[in-house]
This record gives sequence, C-alpha cells and structure tokens, in this order.
Amino acid sequence: MSLSLYNTYTRNKEDFKPIHDGEVGLYTCGLTVYNYAHIGNLRTYIFEDILKRVLLYDGYKVKHVMNITDIGHLTSDADSGEDKMVMEARKEGKTVWEIADFYTKAFERDLKKLNILPPDHHVKATEHITQMIDLIKRLEERGYTYIADGNVYFDISKFPEYGKMANLDVNALKPGARIQVDAAKKNPLDFVLWFTKSKFSDQEMKWDSPWGRGYPGWHVECSAISMCYLGEQFDIHCGGIDHIPVHHTNEIAQSEAATGKKWVNYWLHGEFLVFNEEKMSKSKGGFLTLESLEDKGFTPMMYRYFCLGAHYRQPLSFSDEAMKTAKSAYNRLINKVIEIGKNRDSSKTNESFIKQVIDEFKEKINNDLNMPEALAVMWKVLRSNEIGDKEKYEIILDFDRVFGLELDKAEEMLKTQAEKKVDVALVEKLIAEREEARKQKNWKRSDEIREQLNELGIEIRDEAGGTYWRIK
Repeated sequence: MSLSLYNTYTRNKEDFKPIHDGEVGLYTCGLTVYNYAHIGNLRTYIFEDILKRVLLYDGYKVKHVMNITDIGHLTSDADSGEDKMVMEARKEGKTVWEIADFYTKAFERDLKKLNILPPDHHVKATEHITQMIDLIKRLEERGYTYIADGNVYFDISKFPEYGKMANLDVNALKPGARIQVDAAKKNPLDFVLWFTKSKFSDQEMKWDSPWGRGYPGWHVECSAISMCYLGEQFDIHCGGIDHIPVHHTNEIAQSEAATGKKWVNYWLHGEFLVFNEEKMSKSKGGFLTLESLEDKGFTPMMYRYFCLGAHYRQPLSFSDEAMKTAKSAYNRLINKVIEIGKNRDSSKTNESFIKQVIDEFKEKINNDLNMPEALAVMWKVLRSNEIGDKEKYEIILDFDRVFGLELDKAEEMLKTQAEKKVDVALVEKLIAEREEARKQKNWKRSDEIREQLNELGIEIRDEAGGTYWRIK
C-alpha cells in the first residue's frame, strides 16, 4: 500500500517516491532554544514523529536530522528585531551559551516525555559555522549575494523561482506595508546570510569569516546543516505552516541557488494549535508548556493522544475541556489495553477480520497520515467480538508502533504520583540552596541543582511567590 503525502510545494497529495529505494532523508526544523517549547511547538514535533513512524512502519530506513537554533534568530523572521538568545540571556542574567544549553536540555526532556523518536543527528547551529560559511561562499561565487552596510545579503532578484511555494507576489510587496524597511536591502525581501555589522552591541556569539567577524542569519543554518548530513538533494522537509512564507522560502532560494538543483522533493507543514482563537505564541506571552499541562493533571501521553485526534493539516483548538475529554478517552484506552493484556490466553482467530483491520489501518496512516481515522480502526479492534484478547493485544501493540502511546507500559502509566517515594526534606534543602545561589547570581550552581532535582524525579517552577516543585 503506497504512501501518499500532501506536498505543500505543489499543493497536491502525491505518491511518495524516495530518491533512493528503501531509504528516506528527513529534515525537521528544530527549536530556537531561548525558552521552553510551548505545546503548540510540540504539536508540530508530534506530527513529524508520526510521519517518521509511518515511514518506519512501511519498512523504510529513515535518516532524520533536526537542528538546534542557538544563534541568529531575530524576533522577526525577516532580519528585524532583536536576537532571541541575547534578549533572554539579558533577561535571566546569563550568557547566551548558558541559555542555549539549559533550554536545549529542557526541549530534549519534553521530546522524551512525549515518546518522540530521537533524530539520528540533533545538532547545534553553532557547531556548523564552517558549513554555513562554505555555503555563503558558493552563493557569492555564483553571483547571488551583495554586501551592504557590512552584511552579506541574498539577492532574490537573481532567483526567479523565489516565493513559489508560498505563492508570493514579489512585485506586490511594498516596503513599509507588510514588511519592515531596511535601507541596506536592494529588495525588501532580500535576506541576511551573514551579519558583520551587528544591530546589537551585546551579541556574544561571533566568528571570523571572509566578510569580517560576525554571525550567520537564521535561514542559512537549515540549508547548511541538512546538506551536511543528507546531501544536496533529499526527500522530505517538515515544519510548522508559519515557516512557509519566510524561513522555508529563503531556505529553498539559497539552497537551489548554491547547487543549481532541486533541493527537496516533499514539503510537509503542520497547522497551528489554536488557543483562545489565536495560534499559541511565545511573543504574545501566556503560552503553555508540557510541564504546565502536567501541573493540571494531564500526562504527556494524554497530550499526544489529544494531538492524534486531529489531522496535522487542520488547526487544533486547545482548551482545558478538550484536554479533559482526551484524558477520559486515553484512560479508557489504557484500561482496555490492561484488560486484554491480562486475558492474553483468550484466543480467537479470524484471519479474514485481522487482515481487514490491518489493511484498513495501513490505508489510513498512508493516506497523508490520517491519525483520527487510524484511531477509529484501533477502537474498532478493541470493541470487536470477532477475535480474542490475544489477537487484539498483538494488533494494538503493532498499531502503537505508529501512535507512539506506549501502550505496552499501560499498567505502569496508571501508577499515581503518590506511589513514588520522595525525600521531601532533601528536596526542600536543595530548593533553599538553589534560591540562595540565585540571590548570589550563581547561575551555574542554580542550574546544577535543578538538574540534580530532575534526576531525583522532581520538577520545579519559579514563580513570583517563590519556587514550587512537583513529582514528575
């Protein structure tokens, strides 16, 4: 059964055909590590994990690369505003390196909690500056760049296909309307490849380059990193739909200008998580993290189940009531799996029915990752009288290779937090020591204590009234 995927570039659902038989090169845009991932970000990573799991279920060997943006991402995607890393470092009284390290670890913990398969290469932008410089030099040699006000720009007028995926009307976009004026740019949509005249006097991260000491623009990192690990042409590139008009448009332009080849064959984009009728956004404040969901009594697997209830290309409305509904359904699922797991000696074979539901499941997941309908097939199996519990259990665990709900750990997940043994005196002592370290601005010791508490199974949150802790 062939896999069909909706390709954003062509606006069509297409049969998937990899460049190399049986192998898939997959690149997914990672987090800008200046803050925690919010649950809208995490919805995108869950969708990308489902894609990867479907490819693996279908028998493909997947080489997955994800970047960590720890340099060059401004508060606007279009080269304006302040560097997000610098802004947060100043706010927290830390270096940008400390900020990047702390939030990278937090992000990786969230991915693990959500049972998201780790990429083969999860790499930092700051460790690939050489590759970015080499890519900019190729663009310069091919005549796609210019230098203005000390910065290196990509000249979109030299790339006729610019904006094709986003359906941009380049001539209709006037500076000062929807895009900010930058007097150094020949065209308002030109973008910075390398900053040497930083707009920010306190930028810590700088490297030597042929154009002067500076740092890369945000867009160049994904092109350089993906080519480093996947080659100049690969199969699938993913991200959120907000990346389409600027970030992914610029990635395509610089990559194809540098190589003279088509860069990526399939582009997949996940829709927004909608909160109070708006997309969840850190810039607007009040965003929810995975930890904040746990504080409300929702486990990471409940949130994953909630996300599976909507197609990745459809907006998903978030509310406490919607999460409570997902929690109830998830608990029913867990209890049912425990029940059939305990009765695995009860066997009733019906080869025709088994083939029917497995074929139906494969049809749903291969139809552009239709998880809501795939979940319906799973519930059909659980409610059926056509087969025994032994057969049901085997089929459900096979399906869970795609869902990633850790159904083989059902009993373990029902254990309450109260059953966990915690040395409260030790926890309180460490928190007091951490608070003193923070007063002394000893951020290194503060972070060490947070990690020590994390290893003890304790999560902490700093709020106006003090530091609060909970058992993970």
